[in-house]
Amino acid sequence: MGDESKPVDGEVNDNKYFSKTDATDAEVTFEQRSAPPETRLYKKRWIIVFLFSSYSLCNSYQWIQYGIINNIFMRFYGVDSFTIDWMSMIYMLTYIPLIFPVSWLLDKKGLRVIALVAAALNCTGTWIKVASARPDLFPVTFLGQFTCSVAQVFILGMPSRIASVWFGSEEVSTACSIGVFGNQLGIAIGFLVPPILVPNVDDLDELAAHIRVMFYITAGVATFLFVLVVIVFEERPEIPPTHAQAAARQISPESYSYTASILRLLRNKAFILLVITYGLNVGCFYSVSTLLNRMIIEHYPGEEVNAGRIGLTIVIAGMVGSLICGIWLDRSKTYKQTTLAVYVMSLVGLVLYAFTLDLGHLWVVFITAGALGFFMTGYLPLGFEFAVELTYPESEGTSSGLLNCSAQVFGIIFTICQGKIMDSFNTLAGNLFLCAFLLIGTIITACIKSDLRRQLANQQALAAGPVEVSPAQAFEAKL
Repeated sequence: MGDESKPVDGEVNDNKYFSKTDATDAEVTFEQRSAPPETRLYKKRWIIVFLFSSYSLCNSYQWIQYGIINNIFMRFYGVDSFTIDWMSMIYMLTYIPLIFPVSWLLDKKGLRVIALVAAALNCTGTWIKVASARPDLFPVTFLGQFTCSVAQVFILGMPSRIASVWFGSEEVSTACSIGVFGNQLGIAIGFLVPPILVPNVDDLDELAAHIRVMFYITAGVATFLFVLVVIVFEERPEIPPTHAQAAARQISPESYSYTASILRLLRNKAFILLVITYGLNVGCFYSVSTLLNRMIIEHYPGEEVNAGRIGLTIVIAGMVGSLICGIWLDRSKTYKQTTLAVYVMSLVGLVLYAFTLDLGHLWVVFITAGALGFFMTGYLPLGFEFAVELTYPESEGTSSGLLNCSAQVFGIIFTICQGKIMDSFNTLAGNLFLCAFLLIGTIITACIKSDLRRQLANQQALAAGPVEVSPAQAFEAKL
């Protein structure tokens, strides 16, 4: 809070047209009437987005921690493969009915309340899991996972909202990418760490001890992050970072209707097409991630650790793709062209992965999985930012929520269908099933009209320029 009193050096847009030190009250009033709204950037914006990324990381790590060692948890809890798949799919299922009330809460109560609830639920879920490290306590571990899945609903729609509320127009896409980056890094750690912490040992007591250690580490991290959110996280900067955000603040809460906002979004044809294409792409990613252990073990028995490393490769490559795409958008503003190009390459990456999985060479799988992850995961912030452009001045949390809802629906459908296809045929058939839907998504993306409303609002504000106030006008205003 100490840096709230002054702006960052070189990052101030004060819009001062004559000295406020010498101005009378009448002159200040005249200036406020005449000048565009003041904008300013604060250093604390980076702390806010990195703190969000950290607790998002902790939550997303838990999404995949069961699935990546599917066979180990099956034996420990005495359940079948489909039941363990639900430990990942519960994240998707919970999101669907809760996203609308949570989006409404985000609009009414703001970022800080949502951040506190998310961190608290995530922390609670981790401690429930600590108590579940016994073979007869699968319902308890499922309850813990369900609690964490509810926390996820309060997390996924926040990156674009934080970026818009705290960051300048030349860095919103990068900031959104950093927010998504934390979520993806958590998934990467979820692929890497569980196979290391929980080896496939025969003795159930020893296995329980390994699982308990994993749960305790997660609970400790979640608790620390919850305390940080309570102390550090703030609602918004005192002065808005952009003209578009300043204009959005002028909308009174009484005049805003969440239902009307939803209806306007549903009438936005370009946005609806993006909702469908986003769901298809991210749903494929969810399915591949959930079933990765099964796909790798089928062709490379006993390679649980390498299955985790392949998942790590997918996500790490995707994080690089996310940051590159975010920086590119801030530089070029080519939202549709970039989104379409990344979508096409996601399809190419999945085709290569599907046809090379059974060649018997793990190093080939690492390469093709990395290429798939670079584009498929790199697409995530593109979808968020393109949606904000298409729907401005609607709430970023609402548009992001609808995108994520679509992703969860398609994620559940694709995971169940691909799993059944793999059981009935083979992994190649399951992956080709996903390829068909990515092709459909590519075609639909090409049909989206590029209506960049947020960019237009900022350009219009800049084009208006400062209103010059002459000494005569100032004197007249004083009289």
